[in-house]
Amino acid sequence: MNHTALITGASRGLGAEFARLFASKGTNLILVARSEKELNDLKDELENTFKISVRTIAKDLTKPENVRFVYDEIKDTGIEVDYLVNNAGFGDFGHFSDTEWERHEQMIDLNMKTLSYFCYLFVQDWIPRKSGKILNIASTAAFQPGPGMSVYFASKAYVASFSQAIAYEFQKYGITVTALCPGPVRTNFGIAARMQHPNGFLKDMKTPLPGEVVAFGYRAMMKGKTLVIQGGLNKFVANLVRFIPRKWLITFSAKVISW
Repeated sequence: MNHTALITGASRGLGAEFARLFASKGTNLILVARSEKELNDLKDELENTFKISVRTIAKDLTKPENVRFVYDEIKDTGIEVDYLVNNAGFGDFGHFSDTEWERHEQMIDLNMKTLSYFCYLFVQDWIPRKSGKILNIASTAAFQPGPGMSVYFASKAYVASFSQAIAYEFQKYGITVTALCPGPVRTNFGIAARMQHPNGFLKDMKTPLPGEVVAFGYRAMMKGKTLVIQGGLNKFVANLVRFIPRKWLITFSAKVISW
């Protein structure tokens, strides 16, 4: 019997690559994103290529009430979800006070509340089964403040911390929770964040393709690892920042973001 994975933010970027990887393993899919057309295009691609079952749910997950809608719709079908990939999220570039509050609120809702609510709902089903795997997409942004992207960096720190805490809580039930922390990836994320091409060392930094990050995260999830950082340089920097005085770290982070 095939397993089923629920992937949020599945219409493009890392989400679509996760869908392709799970599909290649024979896993049935439930894909959630805002764009119905992009979801249906991906559904056709995956069903035709991998002969699996794909369901799509077009919902705006910046509205946390839609999390319950998605969960209830899945329950009504009788499908049991085995893997949850909380990939939906976005970042924005700009001075905190210059950005509309509604934009900050959407980011907080999507990056933190929606992710947490999906975890909460599905572990209720998994605790009696004593199985289930969650992959939460965090970021190397989790390890330092980010002037110019303050809410985004803070939200990813939440994801990393939250994931580690609930991984400990649920280990006795056979449920694993993995936080994946990639650095910059070659996706449309920067465009969505309204960022200009960064200056400083990021300009010449080699960034991985989405498929590389997804394969790394998939392996970590299946092994039940708790927090993983993709890329040797990213691991080095994430460990280094623990020893840098906070004032220096914030200045360095601001330069990296080109603030």
